[in-house]
Amino acid sequence: MDENRLIEQYGLHESLKFQTADGHIWFDQARMVLMHAATLGELRKELIDQLGCSSAKGILWRLGFRGGQMDARVAAKRATKADDYDSFRLGPAIHALEGMVKSDIVDLTIDWMAASLEGEVQWTSSWEAEAHNELGLPLDEADPTACWSLTGYASGYVSEYFKRLIVFREVECACAGHAKCTVIGKTAEGWGEETPIEQLWLEHGDIRRLEAEEELRVLRRQARQGESPPLTPAKGSIVGSSPAFIRAFSLLGKAAQSSINVLLLGETGVGKEVFARWLHENGPRAAGPFVAINCAAIPLDLVEAELFGVRRGAYTGADETRAGRFERADGGTLFLDEVGDLPLAAQVKLLRVLQTGELERLGDTRPIKVDVRIVSATNAHLEEAIREGRFRSDLYYRLATYPVSIPPLMERGADMGLIARMLVDRFSPSYGKHVPGFTDRALWTLEGYDWPGNVRELENVIERAVLLLDDGQKIATEHLPPELLREEEPAIGVNRGGALVPKLAASCEKMLEDMLVEGFDLATHERMMVELALRKTGGNLAEAAKMLNLSKRQLTYRLNKQGIE
Repeated sequence: MDENRLIEQYGLHESLKFQTADGHIWFDQARMVLMHAATLGELRKELIDQLGCSSAKGILWRLGFRGGQMDARVAAKRATKADDYDSFRLGPAIHALEGMVKSDIVDLTIDWMAASLEGEVQWTSSWEAEAHNELGLPLDEADPTACWSLTGYASGYVSEYFKRLIVFREVECACAGHAKCTVIGKTAEGWGEETPIEQLWLEHGDIRRLEAEEELRVLRRQARQGESPPLTPAKGSIVGSSPAFIRAFSLLGKAAQSSINVLLLGETGVGKEVFARWLHENGPRAAGPFVAINCAAIPLDLVEAELFGVRRGAYTGADETRAGRFERADGGTLFLDEVGDLPLAAQVKLLRVLQTGELERLGDTRPIKVDVRIVSATNAHLEEAIREGRFRSDLYYRLATYPVSIPPLMERGADMGLIARMLVDRFSPSYGKHVPGFTDRALWTLEGYDWPGNVRELENVIERAVLLLDDGQKIATEHLPPELLREEEPAIGVNRGGALVPKLAASCEKMLEDMLVEGFDLATHERMMVELALRKTGGNLAEAAKMLNLSKRQLTYRLNKQGIE
């Protein structure tokens, strides 16, 4: 069977893995779901009952089209060294592996240079035709066929393969009494006025209209009930939907329209400056400046000059009068990051500014009025610093009028996809690349990592991935640092007979079958295994025996038998 040859030759079995401990099934980088065909049949019935045959057909066709596109990308990855025809034939092979249908090419004409195709394919064991018949579902009199998602899949796969729209249309269906389902594929232009694609996309527009009408109904209901839509982050700023994020953002949103001093608490790298900037941009001082300063990054002898400014001649090197961060932030917001690292002398002057609204530049006695909102942040426990005498309690109570805790990234699992996507959109233009997103497996890997460096670490990971990948490619696990990759064993794979076996056993079985085909000498291979175990253990017999699951005496016997010293 050609499908079996292709499945084995290009390692499709090895791409299918059952990670039962985590509740995942993987096909390459994509998460799969094993479902009863009867369940999909019931969904099909529901769509037909609710929307009619025409709309149901459009939805299922588009579903199949998307699946075909995704599998075409898997095929392109697996068949990099295959000839054109074999790589093309991986589509039907994958479709068979997924239990969808068995394909037999009746007639096929491909112009590889022009990227065009015209052909006829027969299908047997179509899950759609079987489900449609078993449920006694109606057929459209104008188009008595049932393999809607399958024709969508074929169209999506071939369109992605040739990078142009190629549409398959079912002309005979087992549901209508034919022995097999027959489909014909042509370029969209080749169908002329008969192309079915326009109707299928038109139905998509109808769905969008229904969604808009539902959104309008929700807004009208909120208006009647006196509800206001929830405050949401500005695009490109902060994003999230996890409970931990919502709690923090709700507190932040309530403080936005006031001038209350806010203290942001959280681990290093959680994005406290991003939250501070959002607070500024969504408050009454948005038109004023936003000035940030990292208190931990300033040399101790320059802290006061940076914060409050300096008069010319105040100290050696002060060649000119210079405004400090407070003056530069006048009318806006001053963000004091790592405020817990301020020296005590600077804390005294900062407290005075907060109390009086006036400051004095270093080396000057003339007071300067400032109108500044203070947003501060720390990753330290300031209460402990107060007890140890490293931080003034009166300053703390001034800064911590409204504390907000920013959750670490590991508590924001539901936000990972949103944040990662935002970062991709930020970095991809810098490298001149279009990045359509992440593979399921890559996103699963990101979600399972602890992220000790929080969002800052994630930023580094995403930028590195964007640099490594090719234009138009999704971020996959091979683009992620090795330390992020999750331990996935034990896993379950599929052997050549279609049975589920431990992943190691599946790969061993394939290896042993290949060895038998190529010629196998048991004594030689046993000797090779023993010698390898000895090399791995540095000649330690006890360790080598343990590695081979033998006793030391049994290993010694084999060494003597094979003349290994």
